[in-house]
Amino acid sequence: DGDKLSYWNKVILAPMVRIGTLPTRLLALKYGADIVYTEEIIDFKMLGCQRVDNDLLGTIDYVMPDGESVVFRTCPAEKRHVVFQMGTADPERALAVAKKIENDVACVDINMGCPKSFSILGGMGAALLSKPDTIKQILTSLVTNLSKPVTCKIRILKTIEETVKLAQMIESCGVVAITVHGRWLHERPRDSVHYSYIKAVADSLSIPVVANGGSNSIRVNSDIEQFRTDCGAASVMVARAACWNLSIFRKQGVLPSDNVIKDYLEYTIIYDNHYINAKYCIQQMMGSEVNSDCGKRLHAAQSLREVCEIWDAESRYDAVQATRPKGCTHVASGASVTDGDSDIIEAYVPYDRRLYTCRLSAKSSLFEYSRRKCLPPPEYHNEIRSLDNYFRAVVLFNGQKYKSTAWAKTKRGGEQASAALCCQEIGLSDGRQADSIEELSLMKRSKSHQVDAESELSRNDNEDDNIAVTKKRDRRHGLMSPSTE
Repeated sequence: DGDKLSYWNKVILAPMVRIGTLPTRLLALKYGADIVYTEEIIDFKMLGCQRVDNDLLGTIDYVMPDGESVVFRTCPAEKRHVVFQMGTADPERALAVAKKIENDVACVDINMGCPKSFSILGGMGAALLSKPDTIKQILTSLVTNLSKPVTCKIRILKTIEETVKLAQMIESCGVVAITVHGRWLHERPRDSVHYSYIKAVADSLSIPVVANGGSNSIRVNSDIEQFRTDCGAASVMVARAACWNLSIFRKQGVLPSDNVIKDYLEYTIIYDNHYINAKYCIQQMMGSEVNSDCGKRLHAAQSLREVCEIWDAESRYDAVQATRPKGCTHVASGASVTDGDSDIIEAYVPYDRRLYTCRLSAKSSLFEYSRRKCLPPPEYHNEIRSLDNYFRAVVLFNGQKYKSTAWAKTKRGGEQASAALCCQEIGLSDGRQADSIEELSLMKRSKSHQVDAESELSRNDNEDDNIAVTKKRDRRHGLMSPSTE
């Protein structure tokens, strides 16, 4: 079928957690990739999502029940090239998810190679390598019931013979291709690739075999073809080399990282990618330059516009935003929604305590302003999200309601976020920096006034702070790195 995805002689963007979002995939296609994979998405998460036609962005969004978090976003430009990679350990769940998304993607891939503990403990990823019966059930169910092709990605087993035997069983299930990461389960990217294993699989199968794991030897586009030849494979999947510089797919040659970042920002702006994800992806592109002045500015950026300013793309950001209807807000996930209350001013303004180094917080700044202007003090009305007990607030100030669409871990954080939005709208410092002598004087007076104004909240705030400190300590001992190749 000419309309179905072919895996012969292709160059492919690998599935990478946090990297493989829509802007990255589209840029990889622009530079010359033939096929692009989503990051691995777990079946349980997708089962809870609702499919939404996002007319504002021209995308299809799969959104969590909270209406805020977009788990998977795609668009017509990639429909014939995008492969949805799923993390699963159950044939029924796998089929339910695949049927849900099959009309929006070109192919469905099952991850059988991820060595991360969260996959292994869930019976997914590389845990499937020791469960051939489960593999067969999942793949056979998908191949039998889907209109789109099915593939899978594996790691090599202890011996060549075992690896070939597994690959032959997978081929018998009816998949159209198999990707082989040429490392054992315990090996990491710094370890050498076992070319002979990939070649043995390629020689033993009639379907295309995609070689993966060669980023240590891929520095320019021609190295991709050399890796394919060395492995005797039909195609090559590139992960870390693409993560560092997506222009590795350009046959005309790689581009400087700044050029790539600017191209990446264009897609990020158009498709309203969350700034935190954009920052993470750009940090990978910057490499050692992440410690430069630009890298430090990137680390401090708290909005997509601030990220754009670093690469002189703020005018482009403003121009795109100006074309979008007022009353629409692009929430943390990037989904666009319109609030039912037309009298409320909304925007995505997250609260990060690390940025408030002075004593004057957004709430304090707003309260002090109301005192000086003889206005009623701001009123806060909180809502809690049952999914994870996160908070969000609406602040009523001088007859106008303001609401940050960012959810916060604490009630205080939700109130600070909305207070910061209010400050920004009325031209008042939100507390991240003191920009005038008047505000400096407010800082000096704020401590005593704030104690009087917020004494009834102090005990709750202290409890929130203790929780935040504990969670911060826990994160230091459990930070996750991106899953690559």
